[in-house]
Amino acid sequence: MLAFIARRLMQSVIVMLVVAFIAFLVFRYVGDPLANLLSQDATMADYEEARERLGLNQPFYVQFYHFVVNALQGQFGVSYRLQQPVSQLILERLPATIELAVASSIIALVFGVFLGVYTALKQRAFSTGVIMTLSLIGVSLPTFLIGIGLIYVFAVELKWLPSFGRGEVIQIGWWRTGLLTQSGLRSLILPAITLSLFQLTLIMRLVRAEMMEVLRTDYIRFARARGLSSRAINFGHALKNTMVPVITITGLQLGSVIAFAIITETVFQWPGVGSLFVNSVAAVDVPVMAAYLVFVALVFVIINLIVDILYFIVDPRLRDGAKSGR
Repeated sequence: MLAFIARRLMQSVIVMLVVAFIAFLVFRYVGDPLANLLSQDATMADYEEARERLGLNQPFYVQFYHFVVNALQGQFGVSYRLQQPVSQLILERLPATIELAVASSIIALVFGVFLGVYTALKQRAFSTGVIMTLSLIGVSLPTFLIGIGLIYVFAVELKWLPSFGRGEVIQIGWWRTGLLTQSGLRSLILPAITLSLFQLTLIMRLVRAEMMEVLRTDYIRFARARGLSSRAINFGHALKNTMVPVITITGLQLGSVIAFAIITETVFQWPGVGSLFVNSVAAVDVPVMAAYLVFVALVFVIINLIVDILYFIVDPRLRDGAKSGR
């Protein structure tokens, strides 16, 4: 298993270096950083002094080396728009994005697995047809339209939930959370549901398809012939073998949610990393854009590494292949 993890770590390092190179190209060649940092009254001497101070007069490979070293230390310069350290801006907004992503993933996983198992076991039931039809609607509608619809129903018409913002938050160390306040929890409901619907339908359909395939296998027939109860067969054998691909999909979707919750955060004015990136693109705030690119890559690398390790633990075929040297 250590060799397996070592190979995955090496692949992750290579991916991060490639992404860091792309982010460096964005940082270096999209716009002029000096034009954003200096005033219009700056002289040529001011430009030359700033260029030397920022190391922009050094060779390309030296600049890239310093960029990687600074990135490893979490330093991506100063935001052109807000005139604050980029790492500080991301850390301030990261808790909001993580809480939204984790909440939506929990909703998607719990309801997706439950509905997937239910529709696989009750294939001819009327309720299964209704659920599958609704899942088609949920996966077909764009996220922003679902969010606007939920806002109209639950915030405008029924006035049950807030339509925007994060609500009241509490500072715990460097982490700002809204999970410990009533307004924070109420503010989380609509964006979490909006963000979870696509994941939910994907997990539900995957679980249903895998469950139906597993239930037709020979060892399930043998388990029935041995007189095992339906509960033991469905949940002790079939569901356990169904969860292997679900782990992969759930992990990848969690990475996607953390990285690309941009639309949901924009619709609900959720103060997360995604909304910070949208505002930075509008203002051509290159340091924030480059840092966000590295952040997205890091999220996917970590999530994929965790998923690969879990997959290795759950699937005995991978362990047997590793032992045999394949």
